[in-house]
Amino acid sequence: MRKVELRMNELLKFETIKELVDHNGNKNRAAQKLGISRRQIDRLIIIYKEKGKSGFVHGNRGHKPQKTLDKSISENIILLYKNKYYDFNFNHYKKFLETKENIFVSYKFIYNTLTKEGILSPKARKKTKREYAKNKLLEEKKINLTMSDEQINTIVNHEVTLEDSHPRCEKPKYFGEIIEQDGSIHIWFGDIKTCLHLAIDKATSTIVGAWFDYQETLNGYYHVLYQILTKYGIPYKFFTDNRTVFNYISLNPDKRTSDKDVLTQYGYACKQLGIDLETSSVSQAKGLIERTNGTFQGRLVQELRLENITTIEEANKYLTEVFVPEFNKEFALDYKKFPTVFETCPSEEKINYTLAVLSPRKIDNGNSIKYKNKYYQPYINNDLKCFAPKTECLVIKAFNGDLLVAIDEQVLELKELSRNERFSNNFDEIVEKVEKIKYIPPMSHPWKINSFKKQMQRSHYYHKYV
Repeated sequence: MRKVELRMNELLKFETIKELVDHNGNKNRAAQKLGISRRQIDRLIIIYKEKGKSGFVHGNRGHKPQKTLDKSISENIILLYKNKYYDFNFNHYKKFLETKENIFVSYKFIYNTLTKEGILSPKARKKTKREYAKNKLLEEKKINLTMSDEQINTIVNHEVTLEDSHPRCEKPKYFGEIIEQDGSIHIWFGDIKTCLHLAIDKATSTIVGAWFDYQETLNGYYHVLYQILTKYGIPYKFFTDNRTVFNYISLNPDKRTSDKDVLTQYGYACKQLGIDLETSSVSQAKGLIERTNGTFQGRLVQELRLENITTIEEANKYLTEVFVPEFNKEFALDYKKFPTVFETCPSEEKINYTLAVLSPRKIDNGNSIKYKNKYYQPYINNDLKCFAPKTECLVIKAFNGDLLVAIDEQVLELKELSRNERFSNNFDEIVEKVEKIKYIPPMSHPWKINSFKKQMQRSHYYHKYV
């Protein structure tokens, strides 16, 4: 005969009813002891007389619930995570199980399945990791419950000064009121480190600009600003860290206006557009962009790997066309429902010549300008213009790569002076070629050499520091 094993509640019912039947006890007292009605006592007495001890075993004992998932699903989830999605966080993994693998299960099921297998999320908290390690040591019998951790006896004071704390702040009211920017250097794709330049609106958590570059450079932040200006308009303020792209002070004041000091020109471009620039060396002061960088490192790296992206051109295309729109759809608030302080988008020409790199130069004895180891000469309407040697000028490299030069009160086109002529009147056939007239912007933009020097010298004192 098979041995009947009862659980604690079942055993209490069995012993109470057995005592009641054997000694003809009081049914009301038994009902009060078990917390059930007198009618249920009569029913249990009948079960005891007909089936004995086995009648107190629950009817669903050993039966699987109807909603129980097939064991093969759990095995597939574990295998997929170990072999393909090994560095995804669990919530991100759940999304790809649904979209790529057609496996629809709850987050709790994924969490329980993987943790039972000994797999923790890359984003697991320290407390979770400690509890997991403790349970593992208990299973291995390296520790026991009689051991206790060190406890803090008294806590004198929980209060800290405002300078040492980082209290949570309310988000701005308007879309475009504060744009947080930062660069994250990481192995995003391939086997080399690159920098992701990121900009996020603080009010709506909308990614308004993103761009990959090999380093945290002026070019990367110019591309982010270009995306903001063309899609949304001119924001009110940028909040960034104290990188040299935004705030650079040369040790030698005489060299602060040299061509090597081009990194401060981001602030110069912001000044022309009317954008406030505030910097901080405290990472907690711009916690939104810091957390967003962590989210990108936990999601974008894996998606770029799945897409077999290894070049920066492919990465930028996937970032701007696929990842950022999906990220905003999933995590950001609808910015169209918020009041906005973005000003109207500037024209393409204004953006092109505002996001420029300005470099002071001097005309040499050959009426040419040396720029990046090449020689250029100033032209206006395809006519060469000559200036006295040592005349100060300002080379303007537009966002699209065009080169101009500002001399005195006029802007001229720069044409490269080749080491050898590209055409010979004596030996080459004469082919008429109509040259496209290049757009030369008016002098309304403050490209005067004196105003540029003055701005570069004073820009360091107009930053707002946190």
